[in-house]
Amino acid sequence: MPRYLIERRFAEKVELDKNGAASITRINDEEGVKWLFSFLSADKMRTYCLYEAPSVEAIRIAAKRNSLPADVIIEIDSEIRPEMFA
Repeated sequence: MPRYLIERRFAEKVELDKNGAASITRINDEEGVKWLFSFLSADKMRTYCLYEAPSVEAIRIAAKRNSLPADVIIEIDSEIRPEMFA
């Protein structure tokens, strides 16, 4: 399944609890989208999320249903790690 990096810019600091995460996961499941993990910026106004999804459109639909921004979506082709060059 293709992987995507998503940048989300929020108007206010990000607050997410267990119930909110469960709701996001439920809607994502309905759209065939899997949230792998996220990084939160130091100012808590942006997240950088790694997702698996069938398409960019599926991510946009899930984001809209979750009332989340999806400002930048980049398809990831391959992974590079330092140990690959050791």
